[in-house]
Order: sequence, then C-alpha cells, then structure tokens
Amino acid sequence: MIVEQIDRDAKRRVAIIYQQVPPPVFDGARKDPKPGGYSDSGADIAFGLRRRGVEIVTPVAEPDANVDSDWVFPDTTEGLSEAVRKGATVIWANTVLFEGHPLESMLFDCWIVGQMPERQQRVDDKYETNAVLRARGLPVAASIIVGANAQGDIPAFESLTQSALAERGLTFPLIVKPVRGRGSQGVTLVDNHAQFVAALASLFQSGAFGSLAIVEAYLPGDELTLTVMTQQGANAGPLVLSPVRRLNHVDGVAPYNGTVAVTRNSAVLTAAEAASPPVAALMNACARAFEAIGALAPIRIDCRANLRGDYRIFDVNMKPNMTGAGRPGRSDQDSLSAIAARGIGWDYGDLLEAMLRTAWRVRRA
Repeated sequence: MIVEQIDRDAKRRVAIIYQQVPPPVFDGARKDPKPGGYSDSGADIAFGLRRRGVEIVTPVAEPDANVDSDWVFPDTTEGLSEAVRKGATVIWANTVLFEGHPLESMLFDCWIVGQMPERQQRVDDKYETNAVLRARGLPVAASIIVGANAQGDIPAFESLTQSALAERGLTFPLIVKPVRGRGSQGVTLVDNHAQFVAALASLFQSGAFGSLAIVEAYLPGDELTLTVMTQQGANAGPLVLSPVRRLNHVDGVAPYNGTVAVTRNSAVLTAAEAASPPVAALMNACARAFEAIGALAPIRIDCRANLRGDYRIFDVNMKPNMTGAGRPGRSDQDSLSAIAARGIGWDYGDLLEAMLRTAWRVRRA
C-alpha cells in the first residue's frame, strides 16, 4: 500500500477513537486490553486539540471536560460509522490496531493519525520485532521465547534449567515478560531459577497474556525512553524527541503508569547528557528502528544500559500512552511522550498538532 500525507488544505475534523475491540490471540500471545480502553488519553487529546482551535467531532454536542466518554468514539464498526456520519475527516486511532480491525475500512477515505493496522499487529510481537532490529545491526537486549508448554522450536519454561539458560546466553538476573505486553504489566525481575519458574507459572496461569513469554537479559544501567515520530516535508527523516530517564524502579522494573504517574519518576535529559556519545548513538539507533518497522505515527522505544554503559533496546511501543495535562484534575498526567516533547520546547498542544500534521491515508490506485 502507498500512503500519502495530509496536505495543508485538507479539511481537518478530528474524531478520536478508543479501544472497545479486544485484540485477538496471535500465535499463542495475547495483548491484555487496557481498562477504559485509552478513553482517558483520548479525551485529553480531543480537549487539547480543541483548545488549539482544531475542530473536534464528539459523540455528544457539549462534552464535559470531566467525562472521558463524552470526547471519544469506540473503535467498533458502529463507532467509526457514527464518527464519519457526524462529519469526521480525520480518525485519530488512540487504540490498539491489528489486521482485520474495523479501522481498515476507513484507510482510503479518512485521514489517519496512527499506525497501519497490520504493521502494529506485527510490531506488537516484542520478540519478533527485536529479532528484526537485531538483524539490522541495531543494539537489542538478548532474549529467548518460551511457552507454557513446548511448541515446535519453543521450549516449555519448566524444561529450562539454569545451565540450559546459560547455553542460550542468559544468566541471572533475568527479566520475564509477555510477548504482547502493555507497559510494565506482567514484567518481573527474577534473581534465581526458583523465581524464574514461579514468575512464568504465575504469568501463564493468569491467562492475561496467552501461552508465550519472553525471557530477556536484565540490563542494570540507566533506563531511557525515546519517542520517535514522522516529520512533514520531503526527505524529512524521523524526529527523535528528547530522551527521558526513568527513575525509582521497583524491583528493577519501572512501575506501571496506572500505578505511579510517570511525571513522578521521569526526567528529560539535559542537552549535554543527550549529546554524550552513548545517548547520541542510541538516538540514531531509535531513528533507524522507526524506519525499519515502517511506523507512521509516534512510537516509544524503551532502552537500558548494560554494565559497560552501552544502551540496548528492549521494547518498541507502537501505541505509546498519549495522556497530557489540560483537563481539570489532570495536571500530573503528562505521558512519557509529552514529557519528551517538553524537552524540545513543545507543550502538549504542540505535540498533538505536530501529530495531526502527519496524518495519512492509503492512496487509491
């Protein structure tokens, strides 16, 4: 498919969609739907754009700033049809997309802010995505995939002794996490084999993430997260926003943002820190990763340093959280991407307008 970017004269009447369609299970891996389906960030986006003078299409005539559902449409066929019937020309896909998602019927007729559905489905497989990036020569954390039971070449987790893990280049401490996870949910640091078995048994028994998991090398150094997005203009490469350092980890893992607001445990790097050779190299690697996966909207890439201070990519997020301050009572709700934008002098509204300028649609033959 060939996509075209929105032009300056295109009519922009924006509808925000949120998740009501749960992603299917893909090859034994499941992405657990977020409670509320990102309706909170969808309302933040709609409210923020309206404050900048952008025409917003909403389910109700007079949306209440305190009511998330007043600002967003469900990502169902019916919800999308209602948004278009009300006059939307731009669909802002603040949801998890996959091949067969109802949004696919809109790709030729509406401008889209979001990813191509089949690409998001592919990249949401964290193991396969890291394998693709590794094959491109990009710095990625070492990992293997395991199953609740043996599946072809995938070993059952209980069959992996400490020596079997070492043969695969993995020594404790290790990280275990879902293949199609969301944020830090289901992510556990394990220090020994007994914890390894217990953590994976618990992950599989929960049923939240399917029957596959990733076992990954633990990187003990600084954690940085980088937001990368497209830019308008011919030959414009990816824009990497200011790197954000994650602080105050709990048991080696950054806490889930639904538990601790990221504004409380994150800080933008100074210009001098961002210009250091290890960070500059990481920013370049993240720009290359953006291009390698064919992203069409902002992504967030999580990275940590090893003992030598060299950064490794461990997670690519095709639909980063996009909450932002603006609505009443949400002054501490800037997402990591909003924090990164402030590092280059943008406020939340600037970030949203920059995203809107990169809306796209599939060109008809």
